[in-house]
Amino acid sequence: MKNITVVGVGYVGIANAILLAQKNKVIAYDIDLAKIEKLQNNISPIDDPEASFFLKEKSLNLIATTDSILAYDKADYIIIATPTDYDVEKNFFDTSSVEQVIENVLEVNHLATIVIKSTVPVGFTLKIREKFNYKNIFFSPEFLREGKALYDNLHPSRIIVGSVSSNARYFAKLLEEGAIKKKLKTVFLDSTEAESVKLFSNTFLAMRVAFFNELDSFAESHKLDSRKIIEGVCLDSRIGSFYNNPSFGYCGYCLPKDTKQLKENYKDVPNNLINSIVDSNATRKDFIADQVLSKSPKVIGVYRLIMKKGSDNFRASSVQGIMKRLKAKGIEVIVYEPVLSKEGEEFFYNSEVIDSLESFKEKSDLIIANRYSDDLKDCIDKVYTRDIFRTD
Repeated sequence: MKNITVVGVGYVGIANAILLAQKNKVIAYDIDLAKIEKLQNNISPIDDPEASFFLKEKSLNLIATTDSILAYDKADYIIIATPTDYDVEKNFFDTSSVEQVIENVLEVNHLATIVIKSTVPVGFTLKIREKFNYKNIFFSPEFLREGKALYDNLHPSRIIVGSVSSNARYFAKLLEEGAIKKKLKTVFLDSTEAESVKLFSNTFLAMRVAFFNELDSFAESHKLDSRKIIEGVCLDSRIGSFYNNPSFGYCGYCLPKDTKQLKENYKDVPNNLINSIVDSNATRKDFIADQVLSKSPKVIGVYRLIMKKGSDNFRASSVQGIMKRLKAKGIEVIVYEPVLSKEGEEFFYNSEVIDSLESFKEKSDLIIANRYSDDLKDCIDKVYTRDIFRTD
């Protein structure tokens, strides 16, 4: 049994804390008191059914705290899972939260192995080892879906560890022991290569989303049946019928920022495709906004800001990009988002938040929905969505 501290209790942090707390002593640390209080009461601070179940029903050796000294002092492993948003002015990830954690850890504990799970630029881990003159740091990426983060940790597609040290190999063993899936594929490489795996994986997924979105734009422009075309294309086993449902654009915690970061990492490397993947997302939003405007609505209702079903997050959701484009044309936009209503918010980016679904439907001339819901069944004639397969 190892003493493990997880810093940051978002999707990545919670998924790792619960996974490892099955067989190790885990401390979950965050500066957000509300999140920590939820964990202390066995309530998941994220919308994740598997995490909620494990916290309520499983025997976990897990405590939650806002005390950094308690969290860092006796830890064998410290996992950093703090947010690293993309800074558009610097054209780089804002890694300040990761660097601050490392600095704070080393003031308390010079023996812990530090594992970075926050997404970082290629080459970051090497630079941070030099900056702090501390070699016992490596990067180990996550490949988690929002709303299924713990499930994906329990059934990982692969485990990537950015080090070949004995501490790194033991850490991989801890992840393997916590997983339900057996016969796991574990890859050991250096941290710069592991950082590359993370960014290239997410950029490939973004490329796939962008491809089917552009296929859908073509079909809609030529009044063709997008569903039939996609089904015909995806019957090729080399392509496969997955991750092919059109949307307003790729979005969420990872894909927008990771594609921009990889594009920046490519600034001295000849390329066409990587730049195009980033640009295509903006083009898709322009296209969707133009399609909506062509219907000449006076009041547009936005049904849900969340990026997909079963989520409580709408950071970087694609529908927000559509909203901004519509509002720039002077169109009145109203929003139905229960997450905002629950928090008592009356406006979102100067758009009225309607807490009654019926009132929202009545006031809207046209409703846009990135993902369809049966809530809209009775007003389907004024719903615009590109959710062809009714899946995420």
